[in-house]
Amino acid sequence: MKSSKIIYSLNEEDIQTVALQEIERNLTPEEIEKIKYSIADKINWFDAIANSINEKLKV
Repeated sequence: MKSSKIIYSLNEEDIQTVALQEIERNLTPEEIEKIKYSIADKINWFDAIANSINEKLKV
């Protein structure tokens, strides 16, 4: 069974929230473009899913 339903995503507002906390300003569209693929590379999605399954489900 293959599904393309999105479970979780990040948007520009999420990025700007972090930018304001970290560097006290919003990022420009060019800066967002520079970092957007790097964000996905840093998310350990396998462990996040596995940990959630083990934490919330009694298997």
